[in-house]
Amino acid sequence: MTARPRISVYIAHSVDGYIADAEGSLDWLFLAAGTEDYGHAEFMAGIDGLAMGRGTWDFIAEEPDLPFEGRPVYVFTNRDAKARDGVTFWSRTPQQAVAEWQAAGLRHVYVDGGRLISQFLQAGYVDSLTLTVVPVLLGAGSRLFHEIDAQTALRLVSATPYDNGLVMLRYERA
Repeated sequence: MTARPRISVYIAHSVDGYIADAEGSLDWLFLAAGTEDYGHAEFMAGIDGLAMGRGTWDFIAEEPDLPFEGRPVYVFTNRDAKARDGVTFWSRTPQQAVAEWQAAGLRHVYVDGGRLISQFLQAGYVDSLTLTVVPVLLGAGSRLFHEIDAQTALRLVSATPYDNGLVMLRYERA
């Protein structure tokens, strides 16, 4: 039997824990991050599937070219969505999704979006988190982490500060 796929998170957030501002914008992130890659291309090279919540999908849905280089994308949603090649819209629990990814032979899935990340943490499936802290306080917006009923012990793998004030923290599940 194929092993369970590794589940990773790779996301940036404000110092006060938001991934989008009160209007749903990421302009604050693009201004702070500039054109630096911060290891994103290297991370993406190691994954073979992407999972995201509907809010994350809605943010990129109209992009003419998705930057996922043919990897399958799974959008977790209960609402109808416009079909797009390579994108599966579904309503699954993390347990159901992981079982299907395992059956499909996926080895490493990137999970994105605050609510979905929290659901995968709740289910105990997140193996690693790369969190980039952006030096801004937004005060309101979309939270990275939502309340869950489980504690997840983490082990810090690395902390990388950048000249522009961003700090990348890499954690593995302890």
